[in-house]
Amino acid sequence: MGLSHQQATATFSSLFFFFFFFFFYLFMLVIASGLTSSSSSSRQLEWRSGTATYSKDTAASILTGGACGYGDVIESGFGKMSTGVSGALFDKGKACGACYEVRCVDDIRWCLLGSPSIVVTVTDFCAPNYGLPSDFGGWCNFPRDHFDMSPLSFSSIARIKADIVPVQFRRVKCGRSGGVRFRVTGSSYFFQVLISNVGLDGELVAVKVKGSRTAWITMARNWGQNWQCNAELRGQPLSFELTISSGSTLTSFSVAPSHWQYGQSFEGNQFEEDY
Repeated sequence: MGLSHQQATATFSSLFFFFFFFFFYLFMLVIASGLTSSSSSSRQLEWRSGTATYSKDTAASILTGGACGYGDVIESGFGKMSTGVSGALFDKGKACGACYEVRCVDDIRWCLLGSPSIVVTVTDFCAPNYGLPSDFGGWCNFPRDHFDMSPLSFSSIARIKADIVPVQFRRVKCGRSGGVRFRVTGSSYFFQVLISNVGLDGELVAVKVKGSRTAWITMARNWGQNWQCNAELRGQPLSFELTISSGSTLTSFSVAPSHWQYGQSFEGNQFEEDY
């Protein structure tokens, strides 16, 4: 028996309102997701307060890659606009390669006129000194946000005669020239690679390596931006898969040829902004 006109009308109305509210719900979820993403992005751009000093030692580990293991920061692609950071920012080496915009504020005696900002790359760890108070010498003590900058980077925002200045800082994307750099070291069944000149976030959170005779092998952070795995990879071309903190992944196939040697460096693809 067919539906009456009233029953058909009621059924149609029910279906109409069901689909209307269903699609309205989906629409609101998309809007909420966009707002959350926008809010997260906004938080990343917010200025935070900290302090900054500079290393008076021209051979300081800031310029030699220090706790990040980069070696010469010029050869690694970072230039002299580099900095060490306190433990609160260093995050056990995760911050190596990350970029910060920094400006001197609220000190008319030492800050340069107009509070110009610069972008620096994290290349070292500023160790705490709990034998000194946090406001007098122990500037890298937890939980302080502190930058121990190279002389060039510090003098770009403050007078070089200053000992310590208040700053504002925020994370920014890293602008890099050329591709990501891989320096391979190790021995049989121990493979290690130092990764530098990473664009965008600059902050690696996961690395995989693949030989021509292996599947993808997950690597572990050894120290700084040195990543290692227990595998024999000699005699195979090497590919790498990198993941940065934003979740973006970059794959460079056959970066190193089959005849690669320990101590050699190779250049792969580079992270690029998605538009």
